[in-house]
Amino acid sequence: MDPVRIGHVGYLNAWPLVEGLGKLADVALKPATPAELVGLLTSRAVDVALVSTADLVRAPEPLAVLGSGMIGSHGPILTVKLFSEVPIESIETVHADTESHTSVALCRLLVAERSGSVPRVEPFRADGSDWPASVLMIGDKVITRPPPIGRYEHVYDLGEAWSSLTQLPMAYAVWACLESRADEACVQSASAILDRQRRHNATRLPMVAARHAADHGWPADLAQVYYTQHVRYNLDDAASAGLDEFLARCAQAGVLPEGHPVRWDNGGTRPASAALDH
Repeated sequence: MDPVRIGHVGYLNAWPLVEGLGKLADVALKPATPAELVGLLTSRAVDVALVSTADLVRAPEPLAVLGSGMIGSHGPILTVKLFSEVPIESIETVHADTESHTSVALCRLLVAERSGSVPRVEPFRADGSDWPASVLMIGDKVITRPPPIGRYEHVYDLGEAWSSLTQLPMAYAVWACLESRADEACVQSASAILDRQRRHNATRLPMVAARHAADHGWPADLAQVYYTQHVRYNLDDAASAGLDEFLARCAQAGVLPEGHPVRWDNGGTRPASAALDH
């Protein structure tokens, strides 16, 4: 039997989901940026992938969310930040790291919530030589290659901003498969493997941090704090509600399309555009 192919992001934050899987003969790991993973999934290059939640409604084919874990937060996330010369309500254009479709959508939504209009986005790759008026950065580089100290008067942690707005967790990425393949044996096997490994790694986060921090340029003690106090990995009911709320608000603001109904691993569907009661 061929190994199940699992696409995951190559950032420090993904290791509590996949640490140890590389030793399994029946698993093949394929790292990529968040924005690339949905393409690997729809091209059948992987069987399951850690898909940006924005891509649940942007993908060319319907996806199914597996309940095996996520990358999320409830409060500050540390690695999704908006740096700006002006307050968020005055931002008209954001120069954005486009490796994560979810982070770009979240940034546009949060600016629109404060300013009343969705900002334009210009692709941006931080190389240390030029820092535009407003910059969205994600991933390890927020810690390892941030803007110069004092360059920006206003800094917004978007995980913190989302939870302050909604009182809900934010789900940036979830394990997903093509809806048409949700009942295949390899997908069901992958879902069980991923759930088991997430639960196991939750009991040894200090070890995971110590093993991978240096490779990503993080201090080991900060990596451990990040894993234990900032990132959430369990796609529980609160996180699912946060995901629904994010997609609903994005659809209402015109940041994301209403898209496909989101199928969950129990076989049911939850409308991506259905707002929750407040």
